[in-house]
Amino acid sequence: MPFEIVRNDITKMKVDAIVNAANTALQMGGGVCGAIFRAAGVEELQKECNAIGRCETGQAVITKGYKLPAKYIIHTPGPVWRGGHYGEEQLLRSCYLNSLKLAKEHNCNSIAFPLISSGIFGYPKDRALKVATTAISDFLKENEMQVYLVVFDKAAFSISEILLGQIQSFIDEHYIDRHRPPRRELLEVETVALKEAMYVPKQIEYKIAGPAGLEDLIGRLDESFSETLFRLIDAKGKTDVEVYKRANLDRRLFSKIRSNKSYMPSKKTAVALAIALELNLAETKDLLSRAGYTLSRSQKFDVIIEYFIRNGNYDIFEINEVLFYFDQPLLGA
Repeated sequence: MPFEIVRNDITKMKVDAIVNAANTALQMGGGVCGAIFRAAGVEELQKECNAIGRCETGQAVITKGYKLPAKYIIHTPGPVWRGGHYGEEQLLRSCYLNSLKLAKEHNCNSIAFPLISSGIFGYPKDRALKVATTAISDFLKENEMQVYLVVFDKAAFSISEILLGQIQSFIDEHYIDRHRPPRRELLEVETVALKEAMYVPKQIEYKIAGPAGLEDLIGRLDESFSETLFRLIDAKGKTDVEVYKRANLDRRLFSKIRSNKSYMPSKKTAVALAIALELNLAETKDLLSRAGYTLSRSQKFDVIIEYFIRNGNYDIFEINEVLFYFDQPLLGA
């Protein structure tokens, strides 16, 4: 997937470039900055930084990676949080965009970021995360690059407490733990009463098929995932590029789906495409069924996806933030 949140040590990322949350003097500091200097080799890296001299807040400069797996280190000083009234958001956004532009100029295909300014610079972690994902996703709309946002552990990662509370409440209400003890068997009188309550006359069942009619529905029973997907893309008035970027998919994978009528995607890829197309719950379930999947109340991943669809929130990067928080697979491929 073009943009992925990962839990790792950024100095061990095998990418073309890693980003250092630097200070303006480009001197070895603490935290992530100190770790990068030590892993790269303090003497050599500091010598090159001294030759550059300085980098202003929101700007970016590049050095060699030295002993790191990465070929380059991009240094960008983030803003110190002063309450949000001194242009901190725009400066932090510039850190990401200027780093990405510099990586592109040096023909980098992959780059890894820390959550800039969220440490000793005091930027609130949930706000820092929002700026990071927005800036990166805006860049990826016009460019092709593999981007990682690297967090060392959950203590370095935070999402909106309001959103988290709403999702946790939804999970508590809808998630069915498969390890719960089974319910008792119903008495015969209870079974009869339930069947009577759930009985639907035949003529009403046909109407449920929708305005297209039962004949049209049956005519599409054998439609493949790929055929259904591209029919929906046309029906929604979207382009291929718009869809695969909104789905956080690699262009080459999307081309496989386009060219192979019988291609069967992974579940997270199928869900990502449903999100990109802004499908409602019924449309999502139908698309997933074409690839042999469903949404189940016994899977926390599925319940989280259902929450976002029910609430009309199709921001795949925000969805991935929540999935990451709950240790679930991320959308895309």
